[in-house]
Amino acid sequence: MFSLIKRIEWRLYKEIKRRRLRNSNPTIIASNCNGGIIYHDLGLKFNSPTINLSMDTDDFIRLVSNLKYYLEQEIYEIKDKNYDFPCGMLEDIKIRFNHYKTFEEATNKWNERKKRINWDNIFIMAIDGDNATYDSLKNFEELPYQNKVIFTHKKYPEFKSSYYISGFEDKDGVGVLIYFKKKFFIRRYLDEFDYVSFFNQNK
Repeated sequence: MFSLIKRIEWRLYKEIKRRRLRNSNPTIIASNCNGGIIYHDLGLKFNSPTINLSMDTDDFIRLVSNLKYYLEQEIYEIKDKNYDFPCGMLEDIKIRFNHYKTFEEATNKWNERKKRINWDNIFIMAIDGDNATYDSLKNFEELPYQNKVIFTHKKYPEFKSSYYISGFEDKDGVGVLIYFKKKFFIRRYLDEFDYVSFFNQNK
């Protein structure tokens, strides 16, 4: 639980980020909850369908490789006994709706938010977890987006789009980046990346 001092400090930290932000309507297409948390912390409207969900990294790369096509397709429900939340298939892409109670709620939000996409202001975010391989990093690097980043558990200087997040070196990929770091309680792992400057590149 946050103490009162920590709550005040956290609010001030977020306020500083919001004041620095010049790009007020980015579309963040993310492979997991990182995008939604960033929208929330910056006080921005969800201009993206990829909120409160996750997918394997290779599926995500396939999605953004042909984003307009996939967004025209209908998601159909599948049952997966490994999860206690709804899941769906978007053609050959499996989507895990981690933070929705029903499939209907999830797809309604997906369809509502995909209409808000700002096609001239897109930012792509992925991770080297969720069954990613070295080939996944290579494929991500080749995506035709100017503003893209893939968070990695170790340094990959050969990939300009990779960004190393410390603390997961003994893992197969980065962990949950929206968790708070023990060393700096009001800093998430995700905060190692200056996403405000990342968005401001388009302004």
